Amino acid sequence: MRIESDTIGSLPIYEGAYYGIHSYRAKENFAFTEQKVDLTMIKQVARIKAAAALANQQSGTLSKEKAQIIVTAAEEIIMGKWDEEFIVDTFQGGAGTSTNMNVNEVIANRGLELMGHKKGEYQYLHPLDDVNQSQSTNDVYPSAGKLALLIYIEQLDEALVQLIDRWHMKAKEFQHVAKMGRTQLQEAVPMKVGESFAAYAHSLTRCRERLHHLSAELLTLNMGGTAIGTGLNASYRYQEYLYQELNRRFPRPLRPANDLIDSTQHTDSFASISGGLKTIAITLNKSANDLRLLASGPRTGFHELNLPARQAGSSIMPGKVNPVIPEVISQIAFQVIGNDGAITFAAASGELELNAFEPVMFHNLFESCQLLTKACQIFADKCVAGITVNETACAEAVASSTGSVTALAPQIGYEKASALVKEALAKNCSIDELLVQESILQTGTYQ
Repeated sequence: MRIESDTIGSLPIYEGAYYGIHSYRAKENFAFTEQKVDLTMIKQVARIKAAAALANQQSGTLSKEKAQIIVTAAEEIIMGKWDEEFIVDTFQGGAGTSTNMNVNEVIANRGLELMGHKKGEYQYLHPLDDVNQSQSTNDVYPSAGKLALLIYIEQLDEALVQLIDRWHMKAKEFQHVAKMGRTQLQEAVPMKVGESFAAYAHSLTRCRERLHHLSAELLTLNMGGTAIGTGLNASYRYQEYLYQELNRRFPRPLRPANDLIDSTQHTDSFASISGGLKTIAITLNKSANDLRLLASGPRTGFHELNLPARQAGSSIMPGKVNPVIPEVISQIAFQVIGNDGAITFAAASGELELNAFEPVMFHNLFESCQLLTKACQIFADKCVAGITVNETACAEAVASSTGSVTALAPQIGYEKASALVKEALAKNCSIDELLVQESILQTGTYQ
């Protein structure tokens, strides 16, 4: 064991641990779940630490040796070498300070090891004075969260494209099949199955474009603002060098906010992103609900679509197969909608120069992105790709429906069309048969 000290006191730390006293206290204080801080987030904090070290070196406030050691240790973190050293719960007080300190300590102790010193000998490389130089949790943490979100949104975008392409393929496959359109679960007018599938694709395309527009805000960071956005304790040229280094390490162009004080205290961009994710969830739920309805049956439901059978559906009813993929897609949607509620409360709860509730925002944003990514992939591969159409059932529904009379309303008038509907229902015959019986049309003309 080694002894480490902070302003509160001293604690024994396991000799082999790369984390230090700040991380250990956080682990003890925030023992809520078994879920640690997202590793993609951790890697973005490390990315920022490497860029900051080089910016400090160029500013003349950090030696070249220390800067290079910090960069080496940070790059090892980015490569996933020290994942087990990040021990802080995803739910934490302190506006992300514990996450920032966990990374600072791992970099410092790994750096000390590379320099030939023992872990905890911070007089040679300090987690705050050196690794955290010119930085504050209040600019590092939200900036790292934005970078992680950009990565997750890119993964979600790829999954959306996959699902959109599947819907377009199905739209083309069944573009010739007529079906009955329905509004408020009542028969409306005929349409093509392919048209309904294309509509799902177009709604998701719109969601994708909306999220792309919203995510552009994430490219603007408050790095360089330090504690509240004034830039206290950062050198004059530090910010310029910092963004040069960040842009060497990140595939999309990053820039400082025009008003760092505003950017440090306001989290509206996270609320907007969450709204975009919620809209994707709502859109997925709509198509999942439609599939469950249209595949209902097989004898007493719509039975217009067949969904791929994925597993036996009942422990008591033999032969029953449930629409398990649409059902789980809906549940993912419910979770994302709930996450948006938590993010909304957190974003609305900031006070004065900082919002202390970014940890729960990032936890829910990352989860929503990951859930939606998997949802799109599974929906595309395990459901949409295998959809088939019961063309006979669709044709019978169109032929027997009274909704098809709508097409005649401009010629015979609304009242006459309404009377025909009532008569067809009373006689239990189709509109086409009734039109022929009453000599309104010759056989086959209406089709």
